[in-house]
Amino acid sequence: MSQRSTRSVGFTLLLVLIAFAASSAGPGFTASAQQQLAAPAAPTAATYLLGPNDRVRVKVYGEPEITGEYEVDINGQISVPLAGHIGAEGLTTRQLERAIASALAKGIVRDPRVSVEVALYRPYYILGEVKKSGEYPYRLGLTVMDAVASAGGFTYRANESKIFVRRAGANAEEAISLDSPVPVFPGDNIRIPERFF
Repeated sequence: MSQRSTRSVGFTLLLVLIAFAASSAGPGFTASAQQQLAAPAAPTAATYLLGPNDRVRVKVYGEPEITGEYEVDINGQISVPLAGHIGAEGLTTRQLERAIASALAKGIVRDPRVSVEVALYRPYYILGEVKKSGEYPYRLGLTVMDAVASAGGFTYRANESKIFVRRAGANAEEAISLDSPVPVFPGDNIRIPERFF
């Protein structure tokens, strides 16, 4: 057998061993790996996508009458003097900077330099078996356990192993295990279920 044939057989054998090891790990291994892949990443200041009820701080250098805070309305727009209505929903702050600069450049502002940051994120909501359910302000890096702590902690009836979350814009809740940190997103509805005694 040639050296090339030996290498080919060895590589095929290695692939068969890998496939066998993955299948013998059981269905739990595969499901767990898929859940980890499907878990959404927590937003950062650079990746956060704006939406209704977010408030942004816009600074246009040399233009104090334009500089200020603007709220993203129910239609996903902000209204900026001399620029008009600008779509903000689904944009990052950097993309919104470019959109505002482009709109201002068509008017009377020459070479506009624009800076945008989030002044206030839209709130999240927590209800069910917590001591103080309601609306709470969002901050980057927030987890479900942080949200529970903000709401005064679990009640004695709470199921502390899983929660239900309806993400902003989703029609249905999803059940999530609390055996690892679960990120919260602005606009989320978190429900802590009751445990069965």
